[in-house]
Amino acid sequence: MTKPTSEANPANNPSSHAYDRELQVARDAAIATGEILQGYFRDGGYQIDSKGKNNPVTTADFEADSELKQILREAFPTYGWLSEETVDNDDRLTSERVWIVDPLDGTKEFIKGIPEFVVAIALAEHGVPVMGVSYNPIKDELFWGVRGTGCHLNDKLVTVSDTRTLEHSTILASRSETARGEWKAYEGRVTVRPIGSVAYKLALVAAGQADATFTLTPKSEWDIASGVALIIAAGGRVTDLYGEPIQFNRRDVKTPGFVASNGHLHAQLERMLPHRDQK
Repeated sequence: MTKPTSEANPANNPSSHAYDRELQVARDAAIATGEILQGYFRDGGYQIDSKGKNNPVTTADFEADSELKQILREAFPTYGWLSEETVDNDDRLTSERVWIVDPLDGTKEFIKGIPEFVVAIALAEHGVPVMGVSYNPIKDELFWGVRGTGCHLNDKLVTVSDTRTLEHSTILASRSETARGEWKAYEGRVTVRPIGSVAYKLALVAAGQADATFTLTPKSEWDIASGVALIIAAGGRVTDLYGEPIQFNRRDVKTPGFVASNGHLHAQLERMLPHRDQK
């Protein structure tokens, strides 16, 4: 497989938009960070710590975060910053544009040697995720998209799938959730495929390689921002568990679950999930 290069991609997207420079820098940052993760994945040498129950973190996470911060903040010093591995502060709340990143989404898979993790970068403007870049350095998959101009996987324009019925659908599930038995209720109604990394699952849905993904478990903005941007750019739909669009760059970065789909299946998925009262 040919390794993606950020320089080659703009020529395949003739539509001009307001985020050309941000997209170029974000792709560069994702590839540079991916090279760091690829080296650790191949050779090891990283240390593992814990941020809480079932929430490991490694020195690879922190080095990746430093690389992203250096590249993105040097290029756009006035933009806000929200990252899983950076201590948060309120400065970002007054910023019109904010980088929302997870330098290594899928740390558990990374540690286990499963190539299902990504560098996830999103740009939110006034709380709306307008651009997303997710990079799997082991599979050489660079997903990138901008709202209103389309979504790409490497140099190929991609869209969400056209599947119209749940019985013919493939839904990507959390490996941890399936291991806990939380997806047994859906077996037989849809094809369930466990995949690591929330951001990677969302990117695969955007590229039409699966039809939907959802979770009833709270997720942080950095887990989902890039994937939400990609799915919307690819023609799909993402909502919270109450059917509302997800706002980003909030003080509370937790979202109480989400539904992401090709759009055609969204209402069917919402009806299949356990009933939830309106906000």
